[in-house]
Amino acid sequence: MSTQAMKREITPADIWPLERYSVERKALKKALVEKKKHRRVEVGPVATFYFENYETMWSQIQEMLWIEKGGDEQLADELSAYNPLIPQGSELVATVMFEIDEKVRREAFLRRLGGIEETAFFEFEGERVAAVPEADIDRTTADGKASSVQFLHFPFTAEQKARFARPGVRVILGFDHPAYSHMAVLTEPVRAALAEDFD
Repeated sequence: MSTQAMKREITPADIWPLERYSVERKALKKALVEKKKHRRVEVGPVATFYFENYETMWSQIQEMLWIEKGGDEQLADELSAYNPLIPQGSELVATVMFEIDEKVRREAFLRRLGGIEETAFFEFEGERVAAVPEADIDRTTADGKASSVQFLHFPFTAEQKARFARPGVRVILGFDHPAYSHMAVLTEPVRAALAEDFD
């Protein structure tokens, strides 16, 4: 899988037969857990960014096919859903989850977070990279309730990529939302892992 890290699109030819995946599934999942440790950032008390790449999306598609066994028709749907979340060389892409176990509290909280997908950002060395929400569907309802799952793209210029990739640079990830203005500093292993997503 390591050679797939820089690939930018999953095709049907990349997908393993279920028989092969079934044999290697346990080992693959164990290896992916280790890699995901440096692609996960908690921001504030309930938000977690999971930064995606070819490998995480390939694993997601393989797992969905293994669970649902929907064949070629399902594969087409999965490719359509997950290929847009693979970074294309000048961006970072994250699935953001607001995780609150208690339903009533979660509903009330999300109703205060309308538009939060427009407020995520990176800051480093005087640069600010604002999130661009995935354009598949509106992630805030008309009455102002945010979805508990958001898909965000962070587009970088060539200069911003170079600055982000410098070892030891201090990188802040956060939200600039009135109801959730939390920030976190990336650890060096996380910054280094994410920098590998750039061309």
